[in-house]
Amino acid sequence: MNDQANSVNERFESAAPAELSSWNRQDTTWMLGLFGTAIGAGTLFLPINAGLGGFWPLLILALLAFPMTFYAHRGLTRFVLSGREGADITEVVEQHFGIKAGALITLLYFFAIFPILLIYSVGLTNTVASFLEHQLHITPPPRAVLSFALILGLLAVVRCGEQVIVKAMSLMVYPFIVALAFLAVYLIPHWTGGILTTASHVPAPSAFLHTLWLAIPVMVFSFNHSPIISAFAVDQKRRYGVHADERSSQILSRAHALMVLMVLFFVFSCVLTLSPEQLAEAKAQNLSILSYLANHFSNPTIAFAAPLIAFVAISKSFLGHYIGASEGLKGLIVKSGKRPGAKALDRIVAAFMLVVCWIVATLNPSILGMIETIGGPVIAAILFLMPMYAIRKVPAMARFRGQASNVFVTAVGLVAISALIYSLAA
Repeated sequence: MNDQANSVNERFESAAPAELSSWNRQDTTWMLGLFGTAIGAGTLFLPINAGLGGFWPLLILALLAFPMTFYAHRGLTRFVLSGREGADITEVVEQHFGIKAGALITLLYFFAIFPILLIYSVGLTNTVASFLEHQLHITPPPRAVLSFALILGLLAVVRCGEQVIVKAMSLMVYPFIVALAFLAVYLIPHWTGGILTTASHVPAPSAFLHTLWLAIPVMVFSFNHSPIISAFAVDQKRRYGVHADERSSQILSRAHALMVLMVLFFVFSCVLTLSPEQLAEAKAQNLSILSYLANHFSNPTIAFAAPLIAFVAISKSFLGHYIGASEGLKGLIVKSGKRPGAKALDRIVAAFMLVVCWIVATLNPSILGMIETIGGPVIAAILFLMPMYAIRKVPAMARFRGQASNVFVTAVGLVAISALIYSLAA
């Protein structure tokens, strides 16, 4: 087994460039693209979901945020890198685990990501319609027309190719970062420290662990960008060969550091501004933190900026999740025995995405939140457990065995999945 692993690694290394180039613009674009996929509309609900657990669980989650998300996404990136040149995640699964396992994982991968794309389609339509009506005082067009125009606009970006998608997402990240930082700083004079009034009362160990257990999936999926990892890894391997793991780890670490610092600053600023009772009220009203703050302060600036920020957040997350969903659908079509040309396959996938997203966005069903929750355990299994299993079983990943981070990722994955299943059953 070791000889086989060494042979695989030697073949992998022989195809590599001689030296790792210095950090370049493309690396920055990918860093921001990863950030853009992960930090979306869910960030606007994170202060409510994470803050309701109290100060101490939130503090522990803040300390765990970087290792939880970085090691998991690095493991999934390494898994894709372990495949043959140009192979995406669905092909790598088939290569390592066989045709049947490959088909099953591809099916689960698609149905875990695609519902999130539908949710973003609904959210984008609702956000723009509300903005036109309440902020611009314009009667929005019929929902079917508005949703079609919005989704068609995003798919026009998609049709320009993967690199254009990543570039567009990276450009959209800049105003989003500025907006988050502005809001976090704006709230500083309004910090009341309401949550700190209960901080001195440390909860009982059982209650503390229960709160932390249920809050871990919230933090994990607030930083999740697994749908774009496959495309990211394929591009890194094409660019850097044997050095792809080193460079991709650098990009991931910088992207996650940016995510954690920006988002946690925003989260703590919001939580320190509102009392636990107000956070509970926002959750009961099913409002994002921006909408609640706008109502709380009666501030026209926030009221006007909130939907614009939400639009940017949803749009860039839609683009990032489209890459993963289209990858899964293409894999399903190919594994069904039909092998259309690359251009024909792209058109089929784009047409399917347009029609389904348009219909769902027009119907505006309320069941989508439940679908996203059901997809959570599947995403957690693919992100946390599958790469760790592959490290133990696949010769091409043998060099990553014995690392303490593997145990940590496996433990977090099991905790996240068990908490999600418990939440569904409760």
